Amino acid sequence: MLKKDYLPLYFLSALGAGGLVVSFFMYLTFLVPHSGVPMATFDFVYPALLKGDWLSYVIAIALVFIIAFAILHYKLLLWNINQYKQFKQTQEYRTMVSGNGEVMLMILPLTFAMTINVSFVIGAVFVPGLWDIVEYLFPFALLGFATVGYFSIKIFMEYFSRLLTKGDFDFTKNNNLSQMMSIFAFVMVGVGFAAPGAMSHNLVVNAIGIFGAIFFSSIAILLLVIKLILGFKNMFEHGISKEASPSLWILIPILTLLGITFVRITLGLHHHFDQDLAKSSLFTLTSSVLALQLIFGMLGYKVMKEMNYFEEYTVGDKKSTVSFSLICPGVAFMVFGMFFLNLGLAANGIVDKYSIAYFVLMAPLIYIQYKTVAVYLRLKKKFEL
Repeated sequence: MLKKDYLPLYFLSALGAGGLVVSFFMYLTFLVPHSGVPMATFDFVYPALLKGDWLSYVIAIALVFIIAFAILHYKLLLWNINQYKQFKQTQEYRTMVSGNGEVMLMILPLTFAMTINVSFVIGAVFVPGLWDIVEYLFPFALLGFATVGYFSIKIFMEYFSRLLTKGDFDFTKNNNLSQMMSIFAFVMVGVGFAAPGAMSHNLVVNAIGIFGAIFFSSIAILLLVIKLILGFKNMFEHGISKEASPSLWILIPILTLLGITFVRITLGLHHHFDQDLAKSSLFTLTSSVLALQLIFGMLGYKVMKEMNYFEEYTVGDKKSTVSFSLICPGVAFMVFGMFFLNLGLAANGIVDKYSIAYFVLMAPLIYIQYKTVAVYLRLKKKFEL
């Protein structure tokens, strides 16, 4: 049975759960030693779990949350697919795809790209010896992201070509940054391609991954410039829509994915293209991305606070599926914060790994993750998912 207020934005609930899986995987990636392998796998995680030291407790907690949110991700993904099939038969769907709201369809490939990432995390953490055959899996990962990328382009081209041929874009309803959902989808595909591009030892796989990452990131950056200018122009003219005000934070996950993509491209070029890796460049790159995230994070928080968004839509009784978009920025800031801390600071010797300063700098990231989980569970309960 179709949920009364269903919109494709409900896919954000599955997307948020998938993002939280990745956020807890960050503890394993950066805290569990995995010499010679670019990511923490079962063969490193399981022995560390059995040691019985402080790291064992961190690993145990991370694994519990990875399992819980992975199950939730798959459950909500299947529910959304079923609901979306029913929704396509309604008049509401036909109205949506004839206006600005058609861009919401981009959340489908965005969520499916996240599903590939979640599956990769689950496989890496819980399947013994997976890394021994990973080179055979990378082509399938490239194929998966290519498929998602194809549908991303297809959906976007249908939407964008309609706007260009009919000129029926409603600027009065564009007083937010929700149109950047398409950019979010493209950068998610780009960062997916970048993983084999960074980690594969096969030159062809490496090159295809890097090309795919550059291809989709280039599309995203071009659209980012266009839609950022249009979005702020309309917000300055009409003020931001309260219900859509969380869209101010959409730049945080976009910046995280672009930042990770560029990090992976840098590592991939170092592995196969005789490009020397300058650790200082990782510091400047992660610092630049973090600075932009902080600016938009503070701006979005101040705007939503002044409009009483949190009191009404997260704590209060008002319901809006857009509220689920609050999860992605929290996840993204925590994830990229871990990249900044480890690749920007620790790798350059600015702070020592596992030192007091290291964990002090990690504390705000842990707090943001805690708040994100709390908001997610509150929204899940409110929407009875």
